[in-house]
Amino acid sequence: MKIYAINGSPRKNKNTATLLQKALDGVKQSVKDQEVETEIINLYDLKYTGCKSCFACKRLGGSSYGKCAIRDDLYEILEKLSQADGLIFGSPVYFGNISGQLQSFLERLFFPYLVYDSNYSSISPKRMQTAFIYTMNVTEEKMKEIGYLSTFNKVEFYLERLFAKPLVMYSNDTYQFDDYSKYKVECFSEEEKAEHRKIQFPLDCEKAFELGVNLIK
Repeated sequence: MKIYAINGSPRKNKNTATLLQKALDGVKQSVKDQEVETEIINLYDLKYTGCKSCFACKRLGGSSYGKCAIRDDLYEILEKLSQADGLIFGSPVYFGNISGQLQSFLERLFFPYLVYDSNYSSISPKRMQTAFIYTMNVTEEKMKEIGYLSTFNKVEFYLERLFAKPLVMYSNDTYQFDDYSKYKVECFSEEEKAEHRKIQFPLDCEKAFELGVNLIK
């Protein structure tokens, strides 16, 4: 069994990456009687673009039908992920959306599997389980008020159509800096952020772990 976590954050040891690792730990806990391989793929380590609309993945009889033909750092990654048993995506939220790096990745992952037939069906090699972890600076109330969820739902819609309905969790009101005094952030209280992190982030880590436990059932 192979489970991959896709880190859409430029940081490898902060909020998003930490929660992804907790989720992978949960997977290992839930399938401890089976051999399981887990790996975090850090997208910001890779050089690639979004979809280039070459349509090689749609060309009937073509060697790249059903898979992305672009030969960059994602080529072998996408091939590896095509045989995964589960994918856990994680992203910080920038301007109400997932990171641009993850968005470009999803274009490359999704489009080859989406068939231009009457049902827009999927030709994914495996109906793998999926999950999505969102981390963001805004509170849960503000997230709902601004309408973030409608944007997130678009990503989740395609995950369900192409693979499986994703498990979802949110980590809100995150602590962004090691030292707030070094940055122009008058709209936030460092004391309140620190107190919230002290109480809430351990709970978020537990939620991420449980997400991993429930991913493979």
